[in-house]
Amino acid sequence: MKIDVRINSLTPGEGNVKAIASANLDDCFAVKNIRVIEGKNGLFVSMPSYKGQDGEYHDLCFPTTPELRKQLNGAVADAYKQAIVQLQEQSAANFQQTEQSYEAAPSMSM
Repeated sequence: MKIDVRINSLTPGEGNVKAIASANLDDCFAVKNIRVIEGKNGLFVSMPSYKGQDGEYHDLCFPTTPELRKQLNGAVADAYKQAIVQLQEQSAANFQQTEQSYEAAPSMSM
């Protein structure tokens, strides 16, 4: 199955939710509001859910086979890691640009 994942937002320093993603399955079915969560045992993928009257959370949609679950979780995790790398590269580029502008700025001596 072809799975395209898009990270819609990153929240690396804020709480347990590290990212919100969308997935497009075989260009036929889209799933929005997939969360990447930092748990006790590391990162995991959480499907869109609602809180029932019983106080428990219930998935709105979910993979029906272990193979698809593994493939979807892997695709979301890979997209998240790639987004983090891009964010780090962008931050490093911005830092270098700021550093260069300080070096190019005229200095004053008294």
